[in-house]
This record gives sequence, C-alpha cells and structure tokens, in this order.
Amino acid sequence: PPPWHGPRPADWSSSLDRAAYTGGVARIREHIAAGEVYQVNLCRVLSAPLPGPAADIDALTARLARRNPAPYAGTVRLPAHGLEIATASPELYLRRHDRVVESGPIKGTARTADDLLPKDHPENVMIVDLVRNDLGRVCEPGSVTVPRLCAVERHPGLVHLVSTVRGRLAPGAGWAELLAATFPPGSVTGAPKSSALRVIDALETAPRGPYCGGVGWVDADRGTGELAVAIRTFWLRRDEGRPVLRFGSGAGITWDSDPEGEWAETELKASRLLGVASEGVPHLGTARERSAHGVDLAGR
Repeated sequence: PPPWHGPRPADWSSSLDRAAYTGGVARIREHIAAGEVYQVNLCRVLSAPLPGPAADIDALTARLARRNPAPYAGTVRLPAHGLEIATASPELYLRRHDRVVESGPIKGTARTADDLLPKDHPENVMIVDLVRNDLGRVCEPGSVTVPRLCAVERHPGLVHLVSTVRGRLAPGAGWAELLAATFPPGSVTGAPKSSALRVIDALETAPRGPYCGGVGWVDADRGTGELAVAIRTFWLRRDEGRPVLRFGSGAGITWDSDPEGEWAETELKASRLLGVASEGVPHLGTARERSAHGVDLAGR
C-alpha cells in the first residue's frame, strides 16, 4: 500500500475528557452499590481529522501489522456505507468449526504481569460466567466448558488476562441464533448485560460505531468462521466531508475500581495505537513520549 498519512498528534480529541470519564466511573460504582450491575465497560471515542481524502486504510493496516502485530488483524471496507475499518484486535469473540464454538474474553490489562491488580482476576471470572451463560442459551446442555481461565497473554506494550469458553451448538442452532445469544460481546458491555447496556447508554456521549462490535469472516455454508471483538480498532468515515479517523478505548469498571486508575488503563490501551496512526510519530508508549510529541489523549 502507499504510505500512511495520519492525523497530527495534537488533533486527537476525546468524547469523554478525564473529568467526565472519572465521573462516569464514580457513577457506575453508585449503580453497583445499588445492586443494579456488577460490572460495566465504560468507553470513550477518540477522533481526529485526516489531512486529506487520499488516506488509504490498507496503509494503516500495514503500519499496524509492523508496529503492533495482533492475532486478529485486517481491513474491512464498506464503500456503500462510506466506512473503512483497520483492526489490530487481540480478542476472540466467536470461533466456530462445525458445531463447536469458542470465545476468548479478555478482562484485566496492565503494562506487565506484575502490574495486574487484585480486581483483575475476579473481573475476568465474572465475564467468563456471562459468556458461559450466553453460549449456554444455544449450546447442548452440559457442553459448555472453560478449558483456560485467566491466562496471561503478552501483546505489544501490555498484557491481558484471557480465558477460553467452549461449547457445542445444539441441534437447529446456527449463526443467527449464536449471534442473537451472544451479541454484543460480554467483555465490552458488562454484567448483567442488559443493565450494563442501559448504564452505558446514559454515560457515553458518542456512538461506538464498529468499535466493540464483531469483525472477521463467516463461511455459513461450511459452518465455520472467526470473529474478533473490534477493540484496538480504527474506523474511517468518508461520508462526513473531510474524512475523520476514530479509535475507541475503554475499561471494565467494578466496585474495586479506582477512577484515576481506570482512566490510566484507557490511556495505556490507546497510547501505542494512536502513536502508530499519527503522522510523524513512530511510537508513543509512555506518558513522557506522548508529552514530548505534544499528544494529549484526554482531548481538549
């Protein structure tokens, strides 16, 4: 692909600034104290105008592949909708081979394994239970298992706690039933899912768009497919006049969450990727590097 021409580092803005995000964390803790939810994934959308219409999404995907390799990476183009997506997702939403389905929820993020917090393991287990329940709605009774729980996976610039949930589809259940039972993914909503979605709708000020959805491929005839959770994902709209590049970042909020700590987690998840996408910035991995290049992920 041609060279990528991304936004200037200083042009990124956030749908929720630091005060609004930490205030949202505090509000979620109030909902938890009231017994309405156990966990909510609170996200913000970062956006920046591109310098011109010639930006090629394949060039961004190639840049991500070199500087932030991920197991579920690729490009999606939807020209009829003016939408292009470049993803470097580390998270499996659904994998299907014939009747066997599998999900790999991520909960727990830190710079190193030693930096993981005591709350990260129970938060992961909470979402594993939610995914087990979702798959249990369309799988044969007794077939849903957890062959891997809270394994540490290393990715560029950070680590994740990752679990695996597996089941066998019940007779008569196909892709339509599987998506209806599991979408949106539990790791990017919360528990209980319906209550978490109501809180998300009240607190988030920008639509997530493709972010936190499912991205990948399905071969319905063969009963196979692999969909990632659309995190670490950029999307580009070409139907808004000057093209705008967007990127989402969020964190799972529980009773034990510290508002400033959760804000820092969204910064950690965003900093490297925004550095890759920004013009003239080879990599932004630390607060010092961001400061040196004038990048303010908190927005203006």
